[in-house]
Amino acid sequence: MIQTLTPTVILSIIIGYFLVLILISYFTSKNADSNESFFLAGRQSPWFLVAFGMIGASLSGVTFISVPGWVGQVDAKTGHTQGFAYLQMVMGYMLGYVAIALVLLPLYYRLGLTSIYEFLEQRFGFYSYKVGAFYFLLSRVIGASFRLYLVAIVLQEFVMNAFDIPFPVTVLTTILLIWVYTFRGGIRTIVYTDTLQTLSMLVAVVLTILGIGSALETDISGLAEMVTNSAYSQVFFFEGGWSDPYNFWKQFLSGALITIVMTGLDQDMMQKNLSCRSLRDAQKNMFAFSIVLFFANVLFLSLGALLYIYAMQVGIEIPASSDKLYPVIALQHLAPYIGILFIVGLIAAAYSSADSALTALTTSFCVDFLGFNKEEEKEAEQKRTRFYVHIGFSVVLLGVILIFNALNNDAVIKQLFTAAGYTYGPLLGLFTFGMFTNLKVREVLDLNNYPWGQRMPKPLRRINLVILVCLLSPILSYVINTFSADLLYGFEFGFLIIALNGFLTFLGLLAISYHDYEDQLVKHEPYQE
Repeated sequence: MIQTLTPTVILSIIIGYFLVLILISYFTSKNADSNESFFLAGRQSPWFLVAFGMIGASLSGVTFISVPGWVGQVDAKTGHTQGFAYLQMVMGYMLGYVAIALVLLPLYYRLGLTSIYEFLEQRFGFYSYKVGAFYFLLSRVIGASFRLYLVAIVLQEFVMNAFDIPFPVTVLTTILLIWVYTFRGGIRTIVYTDTLQTLSMLVAVVLTILGIGSALETDISGLAEMVTNSAYSQVFFFEGGWSDPYNFWKQFLSGALITIVMTGLDQDMMQKNLSCRSLRDAQKNMFAFSIVLFFANVLFLSLGALLYIYAMQVGIEIPASSDKLYPVIALQHLAPYIGILFIVGLIAAAYSSADSALTALTTSFCVDFLGFNKEEEKEAEQKRTRFYVHIGFSVVLLGVILIFNALNNDAVIKQLFTAAGYTYGPLLGLFTFGMFTNLKVREVLDLNNYPWGQRMPKPLRRINLVILVCLLSPILSYVINTFSADLLYGFEFGFLIIALNGFLTFLGLLAISYHDYEDQLVKHEPYQE
């Protein structure tokens, strides 16, 4: 075993890394603290920087430590190793990014949106708009908190415990550092810090692979041969049918839908695209990003295979949690510089998603709920409000992470994270219904119009039908998914639950829809002989 890095050295690396981010923030936020700059960087972001930086935001700290660990996991039902099965989903991502570039981005640019949920107001009305924005805020708060929580646990175990620093102080400090370098520049700063963070992450993975090669006394071609000849190299899974969680078509379609919903309908990811100079630049960004992301995932999966191979060859016990395989080997069994790179890569992966999430949450709340861009307020007053909103969401993230830690139950926390994913289904249904039908929706049912309704208690006389549909769809999806194996001859939805959720929302909206014939008469000239 190679001598491990001391907690003092690791802490020094983290502090140095954040100082670099703060320095970038200082230069990128000069004369750029207006709302337009904070939300969309004045729509002047270079597309190639956005494309490269989005890799880090897409992968996150969970991916950095989890994807390599997935490679060696054995499925309890089928008994086979997962291997490169995740690459099937990544292939589906590629299809989803094409749909975003050719369908969603043209819509967003044509409407000149700051928040993508403004589309729902223009298409349906006030309540649909608020429901869509609320679901984004809910899912992004839980998702960003979950990712930060997992990384904070690693930092606490390997670093902060040595200094007797309690977990709340660790989390508070990291969120405070994120706030410091994002509160002025917003998305303009994020574009540049994401670029550095993506570079740090990929360099860490590449040099870890080379470090394993050095420890095993082989070169790149030898490492490639090891991976190819190992039990971890299988990419395509066709033989198990739809009941197999790794079935190619199931993974491919899930990947496409997840991308459309969690990227194309997510303010966090789309805000970077909307900061590009033009639609054409945004589309170039999306295509370039998808290609780089594919090869980045190949790197992560290759690293995972090599970590398992290395562990077996030198006699390292595989941790019970596969998430700990990469940190254990990088920090305790490879050259010290690999440990340094791992820490930098982990911090970069964690905070490239967290900082953009904080900026997107601030943007969505200011635009969607406080009416920025709609009310005639002075710029100084809006900036002051934005400042407090930014602080508010920092406190919210801190609170949710501390709740996760208080629960102290990995199964419960992961269920909460999964539940947050259900909130993307209504967004899929709302946007699909709005883009591919000409129907209006009856957002509120006023029972005062009916004699029997007038006898009901006042609070019950107005039923918000859109909210009802968007609440029932995730609940029904969860119930169906729970019993799907019994009802559908062994079939389990897995990630396809988003499709079911969106479909149920679509049906619910169809049930409360109507044709607006007056609107059609206005649009068409009357017939004249």
